Amino acid sequence: MVGRDPAEPHRAATPLELLFDLTFVVAFGTAANELAHALAEDHVVPGIVAFAFATFAVSWAWINFTWFASAYDTDDWIYRLTTMVQMVGVLILALGLPAMFSSVHDGDTLDNDVMVWGYVVMRVAMVAQWWRASRHDTGRLPAIRVYVGSILAAQVLWCVLAVVDLPVTTTFVAMLVPLLIELAGPGWAERRCGGTPWHAHHVAERYGLMVIITLGEGLLGTMVTLTALAETGLTLDIALLALAGTALTFGMWWMYFIVPHAEILHAHRERSFLWGYGQMLLFGSVVGVGAGLHAAAYYLEHHTELGLAATLATVVVPFALFAVVLYLLYAGFSRSLDPIHVVLLAVTAAVLAVPFLLASGNDEITWCLVALSCAPWVTVIGYETVGHRHNRALLDALED
Repeated sequence: MVGRDPAEPHRAATPLELLFDLTFVVAFGTAANELAHALAEDHVVPGIVAFAFATFAVSWAWINFTWFASAYDTDDWIYRLTTMVQMVGVLILALGLPAMFSSVHDGDTLDNDVMVWGYVVMRVAMVAQWWRASRHDTGRLPAIRVYVGSILAAQVLWCVLAVVDLPVTTTFVAMLVPLLIELAGPGWAERRCGGTPWHAHHVAERYGLMVIITLGEGLLGTMVTLTALAETGLTLDIALLALAGTALTFGMWWMYFIVPHAEILHAHRERSFLWGYGQMLLFGSVVGVGAGLHAAAYYLEHHTELGLAATLATVVVPFALFAVVLYLLYAGFSRSLDPIHVVLLAVTAAVLAVPFLLASGNDEITWCLVALSCAPWVTVIGYETVGHRHNRALLDALED
């Protein structure tokens, strides 16, 4: 474990990393399902709070391993078995999500005990990985010590908060301390202690693959909605919903991969934290779109407390967050801003208003979702016709 070459050519995700990601399909799927239930029961604020907490816990567990693996993937038997232990921890964390969601709305205290124990399993395995690296890559020992110290300090605090029964609001406020430790540790290690030899193109590919996994929740939400309609046979509504869900998911995929993530990250490694941490918001918003489509299925089945406009908002709001965060990340990460971005966001906002206008005219949710699915294509068409010039100029500047 002396560290991989950060300039290694043709570095790609490994089969083990892809297998590891499958556990996050389960975790994100559970979080999306719980959010959809909360929205259908009109527990909107508690559902969103619990979902935000779940999204951070799941995303952070994935991010920690991903950056470590980019720097120290030896793929020997010890590394593989340690990764398997981390996968077990993710599944335990996912098992604790339903209880946590229920406690945010119904309980006096936050029931995140199972989540924390799953996190303990993951963090013990992660510390073991870092300890191996410290034995072999002694030149980067200061950075490794910071990683280990921040993980252990934060983990102790997570365990204390799980054991001590505090009111839900108080617990979330107290969680800011271990949260800041978790976020600050890698920053200090990479910027003040020499850092680790992570590979820019490899990391960018790994994030892209995780976005694809979260987009799967959109397809799942579409399928759930179609199942709700298919009980009466194939109809025009089923065809329209299949088109709407697929077009929305495909358009979001296209939007994300318009941005030249790998090229910018390779040229500006110092901007990795804005990019890497900011994408947790992208992960959450994409999974939120899938949960919103699931909530639309409850509306079609008449198993929801939400009206048509509120049900549409469960899809529109997370998509709007996805679009805004993606544009802001691109501008901040690339240190550039093209006027076309402002125009495309304004047109996207106008398109997002159309479903609500249709809802006010008592149009069916089917047509509202079809109108909504046009929103990501504003960016796609804009970049395929005009915006690609911004990308070209940016890449040319990086080469210079």
